[in-house]
Amino acid sequence: MKFVLSTQELNYLINKIQNIIPPKATIPILSNFLIEAINNEIILTATDLTVGIRCDLEAKIIEEGSTTIPAKRFSQLVRELTAANVEVSSSEKEITTIISGTSRFKLNGMSKNEYPALPDMSQASSFAIKQSDLRDMFSRTSFAVSKEDNRYVLTGVFMQIADGIALFAGTDGKRLARSQCPIKADDGFTFQAIIPLKAVDEIVKSLLDEGDAKISVLHDKISIQVNDTLIQTKLLSGEYPDINRVIPERSEIFVTLHRDELMTLLRQIVLFTPNNEHSVRFTFTNGELRLNANSKEIGEGQVSMPVNYEGSSFEIAFNPGFFIDILRHCKNETVVFGLTDSFNPGVITDGEKYDMSCDAPYLFVIMPMRIAEE
Repeated sequence: MKFVLSTQELNYLINKIQNIIPPKATIPILSNFLIEAINNEIILTATDLTVGIRCDLEAKIIEEGSTTIPAKRFSQLVRELTAANVEVSSSEKEITTIISGTSRFKLNGMSKNEYPALPDMSQASSFAIKQSDLRDMFSRTSFAVSKEDNRYVLTGVFMQIADGIALFAGTDGKRLARSQCPIKADDGFTFQAIIPLKAVDEIVKSLLDEGDAKISVLHDKISIQVNDTLIQTKLLSGEYPDINRVIPERSEIFVTLHRDELMTLLRQIVLFTPNNEHSVRFTFTNGELRLNANSKEIGEGQVSMPVNYEGSSFEIAFNPGFFIDILRHCKNETVVFGLTDSFNPGVITDGEKYDMSCDAPYLFVIMPMRIAEE
């Protein structure tokens, strides 16, 4: 194998796949990239046996072939090269030579025959979705995914395809984010899956503002083809909880909140909570929302903002970090907060009145906390 490629383009390829390499590979070959020079293209592949990425780029191929190369050292080396172009070649003994300007390096690799092949998806069912829509839906749900391994099915993003609608959801049991949009799929096509968070993060990084992404699904795996990048992942096994049981069917109170102003106040008040598990008291009175937090270790903070609330005084408490996360993933200048009482979840929608019949494209649910004693 021998090819010449601009250093910048090689760096671009490496950056797209290097995060897949496991820090402590269970099998030595998984610490390597697979490099293939075929048909005027360079193809780089990385896998950890759960998530795999393959990306390609046109290059000047002098001799076709393939090899594997230590991913960490190769990526660090290419990042430090200063010459415009780099020549990469490999011998039959799996020694790869990298020439850049007057510099010359050799890295010992392993046989490509040992490298695990990405799954065959030729029998998979497929559908198309706008890249911008897919990126938005993943970004606005993945933040709510559980980081605790003991809640295995909640460590991924739930995807459901039905009636030409793609629904995505993430939850850790204390908050929930749901998004949905129409897709291009065959009539009657239905599918459910739980996509690992690591795969979701890599998919989001590859998506652009224009064009479609092709998603192919089998019962235990999924692949996403985006431009010059193919991402495949095994799916998490288990039954995802029924998210419709978490979303309140109706709310008694609707309050319109200025998103940026509320985020600013929450960032101030969170300084008076000793840890992320401490609650902030939300008190609604006529025309005003007051936020209060206090602790013996730090002191007390109180802030307020005008709101369109009318009625008797109403108190409820929330985790301020969770509330800030939700507001960061809203886009409109205002959000609508739907409430029932101090013990039931609050519902946040992005600038439109919450109503189950309208199927809001983006919806967030946050569980209340115990109101801290003064």
